[in-house]
Amino acid sequence: MNLLPPVSPESPHRDSPGEGPDAPGADASARRYASGRQYELRRGDALAVITELAAGLRLYNRGGTQLTESYGDAEISPGAAGITLAPWANRVEDGIWYLNGKKQQLDITEVSRNNASHGLLRNASYDLVDESEFSVTLEAPVFPQHGYPFLLRHRVRYELAADLGLVVRQLLINDSQDPAPFVLGAHPYLRLGELPSEELTVTVHAGTRLVTDGRLIPRGKEPVGGDFDLRAGRLVAELELDSAYTDLEFDDGIARHTLSAADGRSVSLWQDASCGYVHVFVTTEFPGRTKAVAIEPMTGPANAFNSGDGLRWLPAGERFAMTWGISAALEP
Repeated sequence: MNLLPPVSPESPHRDSPGEGPDAPGADASARRYASGRQYELRRGDALAVITELAAGLRLYNRGGTQLTESYGDAEISPGAAGITLAPWANRVEDGIWYLNGKKQQLDITEVSRNNASHGLLRNASYDLVDESEFSVTLEAPVFPQHGYPFLLRHRVRYELAADLGLVVRQLLINDSQDPAPFVLGAHPYLRLGELPSEELTVTVHAGTRLVTDGRLIPRGKEPVGGDFDLRAGRLVAELELDSAYTDLEFDDGIARHTLSAADGRSVSLWQDASCGYVHVFVTTEFPGRTKAVAIEPMTGPANAFNSGDGLRWLPAGERFAMTWGISAALEP
């Protein structure tokens, strides 16, 4: 798929005079897109397109080279492409967990596996908090609801840095009177221009993988080995993966995971030390692509609300931040 979302003068990322958020018809204009208002960031040869829906990354592009998978105006993100995840990432088994001994039942959103999947904001509209020349900040509330009796805010800031890399900061704020459990994450799919992803090599410096059952719920951990060992790089064509990793190799507080081409070009996702897990998903079901690769930074793995693995509790009135980003080396 060779898709660039709207970047023409007819669809600017900042509202034109008479077309601001309070102008007549502004909402209708934004709703031309299934993913809501589109925020375009440009710096040098870099372009990022951020969506109102799920504070998602719809596109990151450098010099005309597409570095993330994307989708059309009339579509929402296929396979959760680019969305941000709160107050949990991945899955909660049967949507059930226990708070002070009391059963909590989340709505089942992955019916095929009977799990609650990807948090509570996947279908939420995020409001604009701040916008500058090279950044945009969006925010949405998590209201108390079935299985999650807490009031939070999830704030997401996207910035094109001076080196033209993309930096994403996710902030969770607890407006409740009690500590709230959470896992934060994001779901970007990386690509390298028009190269088929199956021709790329994926490298993830992680020493441990989580072993899951048929519903993708972790049941244990083991040292990486065989097809799951990505430390020396593996050709994507050889892989069928839907697996979380931990014991990441951090260098100056940053862990980096890379898709690289034979000619030396590469695109990388990096994450800070607040994110101790990464999920690698290689799929044959992404529209228009033979294979697609999601590399998902997470503060905890699937079913953390039950296992406690990677689970954090955010005290009342406090906030927690995770930072990740995407960079590229595009000279052969």
